[in-house]
Amino acid sequence: MASSDTSETSSTSSVREVSVDGYQVSLLEAGVGGSPLLLVHGFTGAKEDFRDAMNPLADAGYWVVAPDLRGHGGSHAPQSEDEYSLRHFANDLHSLVVALGWERFDLLGHSMGGMIAQFVALDFADDSHGSTGAIERLVLMDTCHGSVEGLDLGILEMGVEVARAEGLEKILEIQKMFGPTFESPAHAKLLANSPEFEQFEDEKFLASSVHMWCAMALAMHSPADRLDSLVVLTMPTLVMVGDEDLRFIGPSERMAEVIPNAELVVIPDAGHSPQFDHPEAWTSSLLEFLGTAQR
Repeated sequence: MASSDTSETSSTSSVREVSVDGYQVSLLEAGVGGSPLLLVHGFTGAKEDFRDAMNPLADAGYWVVAPDLRGHGGSHAPQSEDEYSLRHFANDLHSLVVALGWERFDLLGHSMGGMIAQFVALDFADDSHGSTGAIERLVLMDTCHGSVEGLDLGILEMGVEVARAEGLEKILEIQKMFGPTFESPAHAKLLANSPEFEQFEDEKFLASSVHMWCAMALAMHSPADRLDSLVVLTMPTLVMVGDEDLRFIGPSERMAEVIPNAELVVIPDAGHSPQFDHPEAWTSSLLEFLGTAQR
């Protein structure tokens, strides 16, 4: 099922390539042999979105794996928009879990990754992927149960046409004219204090597949709403959101209300990416929910 190059087996994080169902997945990994924890990044993100959290989580007893989703970072990038959807991403994660040999694991999904995590969790709930084990604990981070609030379909459609014709370099140029999609005071402060962070974000964006960007920019505008479906989830669930991430506070509150065994944590002084905006509070909240794993 899977083959990979060698990787470190300590709490020090390392990158490795894993062959899963005939395609390559690039992942960041730490704490091999600990309690399995899968971290899933968002739209145009990358495994490096969790780079600073890898070692602390590994030191707490977790085997932490953060993959690049298809069309992102160093992972395979199909050359057709039809090869990208939340379902495609979810199926990839199922295959990765099998390749890693995990029977039970904790799952965290950020933004679009949180939407994908809902698909994976619902798959386990209806036992359609029983061979891949079970999710012990679920973390839905700065995400939503349906379409992202405030996205203008007309603007997205124009953006897709530009991307198809001129590539993501042109999209990035346009975005810089209007500012980040999920702007917040915390994000602005981060950019002011760490100028290199903007380059980090730009590099992740430009490493993304234009086919993926076009497909998912439209797909996230009007997906089927999953809120009523989430009531079947029974695993302990943490719904976390930055207090300045205004588009996602309402959806987070609603998800925490309908998932039977869920709690809501609002991270102070944080926007859409609290692991960067307020890492101490984010790490503390996550570890408090997960507890300390036993190797």
